Parts: sequence; structure tokens; C-alpha cells
Amino acid sequence: MSTNAPAEPDDDLQAIAAAQRRELEAAQAFESDLDLAFRLQMEEAITASLSLHPAPSSSSTPPPPIPQNEDAFNFSTFQATEIAKLEQYCADLRLSESEAKRIRDDLHRRVHDRDVAHEINGMSEDEWEECGDDFERPFGEGSSNRGSNETFRVYFKGLVSEARVGNSKGALAGIGVAICDSRDELIFQLKKPLLGIGNSRRAAEAKALIEGLNAAIALDLKRVVFYCDYFTIYQLVTGRWLAKQRKIATLINQVTLLRKKFLYSASSFVSRNDIKFAFKLAREAIVSQTERASDSISAKNIYENCVICVEDRDVSQMFSVDGCLHRYCFSCMKQHVEVKLLHGMVPKCPHEGCNSDLEIDSCRKFLTLKLVAIMYQRMKEDSIPVTEKVYCPYPKCSALMSKVEVLEHSKKMFVIVEPSGLRKCTKCGGLFCINCKVPWHKKMSCLSYKRENPTPLAEDAKLKTLADRNLWRQCVKCNHMIELAAGCYHMTCRCGYEFCYTCGAEWKNKKATCTCPLWDEDYILDDEDEDEDEEEDDDDDDDEDVDDYDEFDSDEDDYY
Repeated sequence: MSTNAPAEPDDDLQAIAAAQRRELEAAQAFESDLDLAFRLQMEEAITASLSLHPAPSSSSTPPPPIPQNEDAFNFSTFQATEIAKLEQYCADLRLSESEAKRIRDDLHRRVHDRDVAHEINGMSEDEWEECGDDFERPFGEGSSNRGSNETFRVYFKGLVSEARVGNSKGALAGIGVAICDSRDELIFQLKKPLLGIGNSRRAAEAKALIEGLNAAIALDLKRVVFYCDYFTIYQLVTGRWLAKQRKIATLINQVTLLRKKFLYSASSFVSRNDIKFAFKLAREAIVSQTERASDSISAKNIYENCVICVEDRDVSQMFSVDGCLHRYCFSCMKQHVEVKLLHGMVPKCPHEGCNSDLEIDSCRKFLTLKLVAIMYQRMKEDSIPVTEKVYCPYPKCSALMSKVEVLEHSKKMFVIVEPSGLRKCTKCGGLFCINCKVPWHKKMSCLSYKRENPTPLAEDAKLKTLADRNLWRQCVKCNHMIELAAGCYHMTCRCGYEFCYTCGAEWKNKKATCTCPLWDEDYILDDEDEDEDEEEDDDDDDDEDVDDYDEFDSDEDDYY
């Protein structure tokens, strides 16, 4: 007894190709028979004509050539070529599906083996002595689902670079994708060139992300986090910004549809160094399209390769970190510093495992004045313990100071400051109360001031109302306000404190101390307004408009 299973698309293509191949061979045989009969008739007709009208001289001219059916021959050849291409496509598709299945099976086996090892490691000695000899977890049907809670990491990069191809220059594009498990062990990689995107870096980045998500779907992964180093794409895929060009909007919409195929999908904005493997793959895809000039060895300039972007740079554009002497190009260093500052962290050397500090004076070579000021502020914040931080209560100032710093400064102006709580801001010179954290209440004790001002200041009340309306949470350690845009409820503040976004309970040793759910379906994917800006022309896709965000300049380097 046999069951009729539905035909796969690949099987349909093969059946169509085989049928067309048979029809073409039959048509070619029929055309060959017709051509032979036509030739015989023409030869008989020419012979009869010569016998009736003999040539006047002995030097007779050769008979005219017999016409051939060239159109039928060319069409048959063209059709045979197209069928061969279709058959090759089917063969490549079968090979690709077979390789994807092999990778999926290998991944499921690795997840199964790791889960079994983790289960054995968690057994006590008594349990192992009792049932260790009979313990077994064979890999088979259903075992691959045990690792469905694992979150995999998708690193992607799309590059557009001016390069020389032969004797001419042009824009070349390539993408790189690397998928790793939760331990950051590589399970899949991809690199390939891109065509038809011009010099649009956004399109290259979006297509690289689409390739990465499609690869994750082919591997049957259920939970993924993809990592962006390009702020514009990060803002677009999270729905914070809307794409102005229809081509980019179409790609972002495709990303949104692909993300809905996962049980969990989140994005993360990271420094370029964190995705350097995908960066390397994309660069290799571009290099594979180029030909290096034969006189590159005799070039006068000395070049050095940056290990992050894998680009040959003039040595004058390379930065050496003080202390460890690790070297990276100015572009990668600037992006690394920007990301760390955006996350409220003090940037250090990008090299893995290196904690060398970056000197502000040295970083002035590649940072803007605005970034230098922000970096100085971050370093000052990091140098002051959380319990020692004091902010000026005047809204136009809000300068950060340490309690010791402001105390010593106030002692220079006033005789008695410690008992009264009177302090003077080191920046604006405004007087305030260190106990109440409000402007100085002259001739009034703190208790009297609180009694007469039971409600908070207008600015504080507005902030509290805004936080309540937007469901913001405040870190209990440093009072920093945090908003959950997307992802799980496990929050990590810029001061390093980890807590539950729902109830505020502290996380210890990467584990929750509460029973709140880890995530909500509403926060897995951001809602994105899919309306397109019809006023923008398609041809404007290559124009890079300026992307401003709160604290950073978004100028990108020319080598993209």
C-alpha cells in the first residue's frame, strides 16, 4: 500500500526539465529528418535542371549551396542551453538543501550532546552512583527540540567599497554572515558579492541581514539575536526611524516579515570589533571581485591592515593604543568609541581581553570635539562611586561632582558647610542643599523645607509623569532611567547593576531572584509603521541623508 505524498517544488522542476528535454530531442530528430528530405529533393531538382540546361563551357561553376534552416537550428540550440541551465539549477538546489539538512542535523546533535553533558554535570554523586550506569539519552526523534530555548547569534555585515576592476574603478559590494550558538561557537558562515545596489550602504546592510535571517530559518533556529554596528540600520529595524526611500523601506519590511517567523527575535547595537568576523567575510567577498594592481609592491606609501575592517590603510591613519600598542584604523576606533559612549560605558582597547585605557589626548586624532567632551564626561562619571555622585540641582547646569569635591570647593567660600548641608556648585556657582538635593533653602531647615514643599519640583514631577506613562524604570543603584524598547525583562544598567524590568528585583549570578516572566510577546518585535514616503523618488536611494541622534555625530568614513 502506497501513499501519495505532495510533490516538492524541486521534484516539479526536475519533471518539467526532463519532459522538455524529451520534447526537444524528439523535435530535433524530426527537424533532422525533414532537413534530410529537403536536401535530397533539392539535389534531385538541381541535377534535373543541369541535365536540361547543360553549361555552355567546360569550366562549369559548382552548384549553388543548399539552404539550411538556420532559424530552427538556432532556436533548438538556445532551448537546449536553457534546459541545461534549469537542470543545473535543480542540481544546485538539491545540493544546497542537502548541505542545509546536514548542518541542521549536526547542529541538533551538538545541542543534544551539550544538554546531556549539562544534565550529567548537574547530577549529584549519589544520583550518579544510583543510576549513572543506566543513564542514556539517545539522539533521535524529538531530541532536537530540547535545545529550542537556546538563543543563537546572527552577525552580519554589508560593505560597499570603491575598488579597481581591471583598468577602471567602480563601487563593489559584498556581504558576510556568521551564525553562532549561545557560547559564540561558529555554526554557519556565508560570504557573497552583491549586484545592483550602486553605492547604497544601507541596502547592503539590509540585504546582509536578510541573508542572515534566511540562513537562520533554513537551520530551523527558533530564537535569534542579530547584531548591528551601523546605527541607521539599527534604528530602522527597531522601528525608531522610518525609511524615506521606497527601496530601503521594502528591504526593512522584508526583515520585519522574516523576524515574525522566529519565536524570539531581538536586535543589539554593538561596536564594529564585535562583528569583525562577518566584516572579514564581507571584505573577502569584495576582494574576490577585484584584481590587485601589479605595481602595488612598488607603491611609495606604506600600508597596514586593520584587523577589524580587514582594510589596507595608510600608516598615518592607524591608531596605536597607549599601553598595549594594539593598532586599529581611525574609522574602526571612532565607531568603537561611539558605541561604548552610547551605552554609557568608558571605552577601552577593542582587542579581546585587553583592558588598556584609552587616553583622551590620543583619541583627539579621530574623535570630534563633541565626542571628546562626552568621553571626558563618561570617564568622570566612571571615576566617581555611585554613592559619591552629586549633580547640581539647577536644570541649566546639572554638573556632575563628587561629594568630596564639592565639599572642598564650598569650604573655600564658607566657614561652616558640613553641619548646614550648604554646598556651592563647582561649575555654575549655584548654592544648594546636599541633603535635600534642591537649591539652597536659606534660613530654613531641611525638615521645614520638606514640610512646606511636600510635592516634588515641577521638573521632577514632569519626569515622573513621563516615566509612568512610558513605563520607564529607574535603576536603584545609580537612579538612571531606563526604557525597554525590545527584548527580555533582564536589564543591565550602564552602572553594571542587573535587575528585573517588571518588579525591580536584582539579578544575581545571571539569574533572577523573582518569579516574573522573562519576556512578553509584545516586546519581542517592535511595531513598525510601514507607510512609505511617496514624495521620495526611487532614484534617491543612493543619497545618504544625515542621521542625527542625541549625542553623536553620524558622519561615516569615505571607504564605505
